[in-house]
Amino acid sequence: MRIISGKYKSRRLTAPKNLPVRPTTDMAKESLFNILNNWYHLQEIVVLDLFSGTGNISFEFSSRGNQNITAVDQHSGCIHYINKINKELEFDINTIKADVFSFLEKHNGKYDVIFADPPYDFNEEQFSKITELVWKNNLLEEQGTLIIEHAQQTDLSHLPNFTQAKRYGGCMFSFFER
Repeated sequence: MRIISGKYKSRRLTAPKNLPVRPTTDMAKESLFNILNNWYHLQEIVVLDLFSGTGNISFEFSSRGNQNITAVDQHSGCIHYINKINKELEFDINTIKADVFSFLEKHNGKYDVIFADPPYDFNEEQFSKITELVWKNNLLEEQGTLIIEHAQQTDLSHLPNFTQAKRYGGCMFSFFER
């Protein structure tokens, strides 16, 4: 995986092989950040990265100057890797080792961008639960955006507050707004 832009532009990062992850492709990530860069001042927003895995998305935000990132993953190896890179590159990503659903159920922070990259084999109920908990606990700021990455075969357009979907190769980003 590669950091696309910012302080560590073009920096390659190699995650351990034993992590249960599927990092967002560089092409999809670059396209996503082109969209976000047009919507927000990336250095000024508060970001929540759910199912953070290798930290790929969090690292991209950090490289672009954001210092308000929380990364949540239940796998201790993923959290360890994010913390290792966090220290090496002097990022300021707050990591939380937790089940995402338990975290969302109890959490009451406010975010401008919530990015969720759950396993592609999630069922409709699991995807729905992500959006349900975000809305129920009022986790998005007024102009905030929830983005869920998923396989192109998955359609989330029926979920509340869906605004659009963008396809990049085999992955999709579904966008939700208040």
